[in-house]
Amino acid sequence: MGKPNILVVEDEADIQQLVSYNLIKAGMHVTCADRGEDALAVLEREQVDGIILDLMLPGLDGLEICRRIREQEQTRHIPVIILTAKSEDDDVVAGLDIGADDYVTKPFSPKILVARLQAAMRRKQESCGEGEDGGEEITLHGITIHPGRHEVRLEGTPLLLTGTEFAILHLLAGRPGWVFTRQQIIDRARGYDYLITPRAVDVQIFGLRKKLGKAGQLIETVRGLGYRIRE
Repeated sequence: MGKPNILVVEDEADIQQLVSYNLIKAGMHVTCADRGEDALAVLEREQVDGIILDLMLPGLDGLEICRRIREQEQTRHIPVIILTAKSEDDDVVAGLDIGADDYVTKPFSPKILVARLQAAMRRKQESCGEGEDGGEEITLHGITIHPGRHEVRLEGTPLLLTGTEFAILHLLAGRPGWVFTRQQIIDRARGYDYLITPRAVDVQIFGLRKKLGKAGQLIETVRGLGYRIRE
């Protein structure tokens, strides 16, 4: 199996070089784009296994690029890590809501950035490899989850979830009524070697509830413990 090809979309040359160096050091191939339009052109001609995407770009901004990536069947499942100087909750939620798998704020640790990208790609590989028939389907309260296809439908309508949102919903729906602590959710959604805070779990739950609409009320907060999905 060849090296994964990572697309780095960043207009600041110093940051682009820093990120590229660390990705190459970690055993990956890197393709760079300075503008959003250039990134879309790369996606049309190359197979890309992961994307690191700056939000503030000349021309099309990062949110618009992420939206277009998720709209296209051939690119919608590529892990996207947002790299941004915007750290307000609204900015973070906007990025996750539009389909990003994770975010890293500037200034950042290159090692953490690479670890988060690797975790996102690992989750994608695991979700695509759960059995030849695609894995065991879960149906609960009109929500249908198919692990192998990485697909969620609500009353028959497909939902576009990030890899992390999918992992959380799959965990909760697999044991309706059971309470999962934030740490248990972190371990399942990110991996035991992954650095994430309980606050980030709350942000993911917020985004998941929003995408589920009225069905989002099924995900209950258990004060002092964590979360569960109603039986």
